[in-house]
Amino acid sequence: QVQLVESGGGSVQSGGSLRLSCAASRFTYSRYCMGWFRQAPGKEREGVATIDSDGSTSYADSVKGRFTISQDKAKSTMYLQMNSLKPEDTAMYYCAARAAADYCSGYWRFAWYFGYWGQGTQVTVSS
Repeated sequence: QVQLVESGGGSVQSGGSLRLSCAASRFTYSRYCMGWFRQAPGKEREGVATIDSDGSTSYADSVKGRFTISQDKAKSTMYLQMNSLKPEDTAMYYCAARAAADYCSGYWRFAWYFGYWGQGTQVTVSS
């Protein structure tokens, strides 16, 4: 079965950087949408960024200009480079994937759009 495994989380000070990775296994679809979500305590899970199989990307307004999503197809790995981190970026970050998708539709911001999820990696930003 498909497995998504996140790594790279940790604790940093405000203004710092982290790079998250999402390694996918047994995800053999040539067309897909993959994304990063985050969930802070007491809040809903929110879409952060997405990338499709053609490399097209989308970002939440709150992270535009600070976060960059990318992928290495040879390694079956997706990344989220997070720069200029703020305390409000503190959350559990999840990797998600939607199979057989020609592109990421406007619904990418909703968790229900994705069928596969990782277990999450914690990011904590202190002021």
